[in-house]
Amino acid sequence: MESTIDVSEHRKARQPINSLFLHRWSPRAMSGEELSEKELMILFEAACWAPSAYNDQPWRFLYARKKTENWDLFFNLLGEGNQLWTKKAGVLVVVLSKKILEHNGKPSRTHSFDAGAAWENLALQGSQQNLVVHGMQGFDYDKAKQLLKVPNDYQVEAMIAIGKPGEKEKLPEKLQARELPSGRKEITEIAFEGQFPQQ
Repeated sequence: MESTIDVSEHRKARQPINSLFLHRWSPRAMSGEELSEKELMILFEAACWAPSAYNDQPWRFLYARKKTENWDLFFNLLGEGNQLWTKKAGVLVVVLSKKILEHNGKPSRTHSFDAGAAWENLALQGSQQNLVVHGMQGFDYDKAKQLLKVPNDYQVEAMIAIGKPGEKEKLPEKLQARELPSGRKEITEIAFEGQFPQQ
């Protein structure tokens, strides 16, 4: 099923950027269909090509596909609000980042930043594949670390729900109104020449 939302009705760029940035958004409506191994590996391939300090590539992705033995383990990490709609996802992913640089064993200051770049690559690729790709912080980080046996030199960063687009009318009523591409702050609110603006 193709998404029926016309992003251009909700988002207008103020500068001449590539349309792929406008078309990436975070819907929740998914069909419940499974993703093929190939569809999933294409997303991870895109993530591989993100930039990172010293080319250390600190991102790691743990995942569970629908109807597999790991699904309930991942699904039960989510808060109740996210479980309402992620039950129709095809894949759930936990994003990790390695806190120690491989080449010298020293702490990495940019491990989270670099993992965020990999997540964005994955999200943009998913948008190109007409998939729903939705990042979340609404889950139990400590439980994820423990139950997924994450080593201490890795940090749990976020979860991602991935699926085929579904009908927004099948979402819980309170989520249907939010199923639209969101706007963005003005550039003057996020970019400042020189020092940080003083209040």
